[in-house]
Amino acid sequence: MDVSAEAQGIGSWLRLRAVKSKGHPALVFNGAELTYDELADRVDGIAAGLRARGVSRGDRVAYLGDNHPSFVEAMFATARLGAVFVPLNTRLAAPELAYMLADCGASLLISTPALAGRADEAAAGSAQPLVQVRVGADGDDGAGDDFEALLDAPPLTDLPDVGLEDPALIVYTSGTTGRPKGAVLTHGNLTWNALNVLVDYDVTSTDRALMVSPLFHVASLGMGCLPVLLKGATVLLQERFVAAEALASIETLRATTISGVPTTFQLMADDPTWATTDLSSLRLMTCGGSPVPDRVREAYEARGLRFSGGYGMTEASPGITLLPPQHTAAHPRSAGLAHFFTRVRIRDTATGELAGPGVAGEVEALGPNTFLEYWGNPSATADARTRDGWLRTGDVGLLDEDGFLVIADRIKDMIISGAENVYPAEVENALMALPGVTGAAVIGLPHERWGEVPHAVVTLAPGAELTSEAMVERLSVSLARYKVPRTLEVVAELPRTASGKVPKRLLRQRYDRTGAP
Repeated sequence: MDVSAEAQGIGSWLRLRAVKSKGHPALVFNGAELTYDELADRVDGIAAGLRARGVSRGDRVAYLGDNHPSFVEAMFATARLGAVFVPLNTRLAAPELAYMLADCGASLLISTPALAGRADEAAAGSAQPLVQVRVGADGDDGAGDDFEALLDAPPLTDLPDVGLEDPALIVYTSGTTGRPKGAVLTHGNLTWNALNVLVDYDVTSTDRALMVSPLFHVASLGMGCLPVLLKGATVLLQERFVAAEALASIETLRATTISGVPTTFQLMADDPTWATTDLSSLRLMTCGGSPVPDRVREAYEARGLRFSGGYGMTEASPGITLLPPQHTAAHPRSAGLAHFFTRVRIRDTATGELAGPGVAGEVEALGPNTFLEYWGNPSATADARTRDGWLRTGDVGLLDEDGFLVIADRIKDMIISGAENVYPAEVENALMALPGVTGAAVIGLPHERWGEVPHAVVTLAPGAELTSEAMVERLSVSLARYKVPRTLEVVAELPRTASGKVPKRLLRQRYDRTGAP
């Protein structure tokens, strides 16, 4: 297909790479390789199949599944058509997925076999007709076509003109009001974020990047997969993270880079095969979500490996800062320096003025990688920007004299559990829907493995009862398991301010902040 048929969108990348990197492996999955020219041909064929099923410019195509080549193929095929790709979190419950499908108005849903039942349930609850496509479906699957059948469509003879300003992804991020918001990331956002990664992490065309974190997370997709493919390097896909399998892949596939969260690296260091695994191919390890615990950092440093940390959010595609490995010893608690094409500043929350070095305030970011809008939510979009266009992160931090960012706290009460964002308002709404619950507050308590886990504090009507076991059973129907509180405390009364709000700070002071619940 003529590469001049489309402009600058990410959908052009693979066809261009097919020429520049012909024969070089783009994806490796379960021992099978796809070269750049093979991948580009498949993407063109899948785009034709999606068009034959009614997908056109601006339509939303959702994907529910673990890491698999079909994720990458579907994303780039959707981009070829000027449509919008919507990666869905596989850990979410069917009602949560149904809300997202309805909210973005998805017209087609692609799912993998392990998620087929949940996909059917979510599609049935989305309140609109959906074309379904299954990866690896057999001919008797009445829910939709087999993904491979998309390749049977006649080749496309035309493509829309896709520019950097056009929407490419809608990535859902939980909202403080209890409803998730769809962050719209443009082709330009993803391109500039990838350029930030290429510049700041020195990605080379000979890199072999092991992807163990789910691609539906913008961190794995934006900081790992997309920059690697833009550079013409190789993505080593692992379906889901298993510590022993990740270690084996590093050794046998000669992975040069790996990214994850502190829990990822802790589980690898604790695995029985850790001491005997050959890690000599690794040159770069990136870790986000929260600071790396000292014992984990020391375990890797004993093997001659150093971490590169960072800070970001979905709305920044997601990179805002990075901490290069050479600075980790001097700045162990820092989130690093602003990415090359991104700027960071601090606004004093008390005065509303810009803060100087060493003064804490809200972190604000500016760059071509910051998002376009929240899908269908103009008020939330307006709240996310300052008057002069900077992204408001909602996090409290400070910049030192050299520009290194330290995250001090979160303005919002978000809990980060195993790198998953948990917003208390969403969980509190679910708790309040339970019979007999008259008040609810959810806070994060420290946990050795997951960083934080939700803890619920509730008040009950006279005669009502609620146990931790009953709470987990009831909430697991409507919430992802990582959002369900691990522990429950029933109190006679919740502390409240004059305006009726529960001051979470007072609740946290009741607990030992140094140990797991």
